[in-house]
Amino acid sequence: MHRSRGAFVHFSVKFCARVGVTIMMKETLDYIQTYTDDFKPEIGIVLGSGLGDLADTYCEFAIPYDKIPGFAKSTVEGHKGQLVFAQINKRNVVMMQGRNHFYEGHSMQDVTYPIKVMKKLGVKTVIITNAAGAINKSFRPGDLMVITDHINLMGTNPLIGPNDPDLGVRFPDMSEVYNKNLIKIVDAAGRLLKIDLKHGVYVATTGPSYETPAEIKMARFMGGDAAGMSTVPEAIVANYCGMKVIGISCISNFATGISSKKLSHEEVIETTEKVKAKFKELVLLLLKNI
Repeated sequence: MHRSRGAFVHFSVKFCARVGVTIMMKETLDYIQTYTDDFKPEIGIVLGSGLGDLADTYCEFAIPYDKIPGFAKSTVEGHKGQLVFAQINKRNVVMMQGRNHFYEGHSMQDVTYPIKVMKKLGVKTVIITNAAGAINKSFRPGDLMVITDHINLMGTNPLIGPNDPDLGVRFPDMSEVYNKNLIKIVDAAGRLLKIDLKHGVYVATTGPSYETPAEIKMARFMGGDAAGMSTVPEAIVANYCGMKVIGISCISNFATGISSKKLSHEEVIETTEKVKAKFKELVLLLLKNI
């Protein structure tokens, strides 16, 4: 009898949690749709540190995160913290102009909630961008790296907790998180624009402290090419939701130990400012072809 009561309590907690998430998602979508009317985005873009210029150029309407039910507020320099809607090259696009990070104290569910919202809005493909430090010694600040795979060193996973079968399966396959066909399209766009795109594995840590030289040495030994503090949770959830994922890193600096220079967020913003025109060209051409 005690076992059945325990099982009932466990079921009730899970059921209430799922109902609560469903209600919040409905409130989120209802609020967004008061702005969007019949606008149905098919492509989502997550704009990382210093890369929000695309959303400044193309913006039909924007909603600050702190106004949207269920959205956490971004607190990091270089992240405006708003959801931007626009038609770009005849494609309906929704952009996250800035993201929320785990190191800000947000839960993994809060960090990845906007990706689930994109899925519910009708997004089929997500372009996830970031600023990252070069682990690969052949990379240089200002390079753009197409993410081919990732290593999750964040010590957690955004899918921990009750599963929502309306979004995805309990145990999603991770053999091709970053769509190979889309990588070919990115490469073709890079060749056309004469951009020397790099390919590599993105290593995610929690931050906010930068990695130590020993940690970077370990990451390089494991096959990592660039290190950052984002992207992986969003990519995991997008893949879980059945969305196609493209990942692009702006190499903003050398990772710790690769050079003797001390790391700073100011350097990250400075580098992304220099490459934003190249980045924008690549994304615009990409939107024509995916």
